[in-house]
Amino acid sequence: MRIHYLTHVPFEKLGAMEAWFKQHGDRISATRFYHGEALPDPQDLDMLVVMGGPMGADDEERYPWMADEKRFIRACIDANKKVLGVCLGAQLIARVLGAPVTRNAHREIGWFPVQPTGAGRDDPLGRLFGSAPPVLHWHGDTFAIPEGAVHLLRSEGCANQAFRYGERVLGLQFHLELTADHASTLCQECPDDLAPGPFVEARDSMLADTQRFARARELLDQVLNRFLD
Repeated sequence: MRIHYLTHVPFEKLGAMEAWFKQHGDRISATRFYHGEALPDPQDLDMLVVMGGPMGADDEERYPWMADEKRFIRACIDANKKVLGVCLGAQLIARVLGAPVTRNAHREIGWFPVQPTGAGRDDPLGRLFGSAPPVLHWHGDTFAIPEGAVHLLRSEGCANQAFRYGERVLGLQFHLELTADHASTLCQECPDDLAPGPFVEARDSMLADTQRFARARELLDQVLNRFLD
């Protein structure tokens, strides 16, 4: 497959997804908006991955390239490409599908469980999370579920954690792709986000258990296998 990903800041990349794609012989390319790189033709890719970032999903005035990015995401959806969004990426997908993105009641940062919704328990992707696994969160905003999409997952701190739009579009609010090194870099780049809150885990606790990252990697593999099947 030809994988193209969109990255908004240098410290938000494919993470563990990169190794998965390479193991499957996929070809990877990227648009790095912070370097002013151009977007490709949607026909030149098979799958689009939209990564996270500290900006908001409606920050076109501060980041003029975001308007082009949204049009590109819409074009990829209309061209029936596989589209996966992570954190901000999921919020951007929700926006182009007509759903609002707003401030969540609380920042959600750290390892907290997600569990399937009623619809998610009947969905092949949602069922992967049937044991309510802890996953790594890092967000202050939340998306509404787009009209026509399936609401897959929720958490105590944020009702809308994942949605599937048809068979080819998936939005995840949380980060299965982060390795321990990537999470450490995120802590360094965004220290203000770690101010205490009801759903904010302290840095040392967040990074201490390497097995949590290993289990997240296993879950990522299952999600990609099922989504790309």
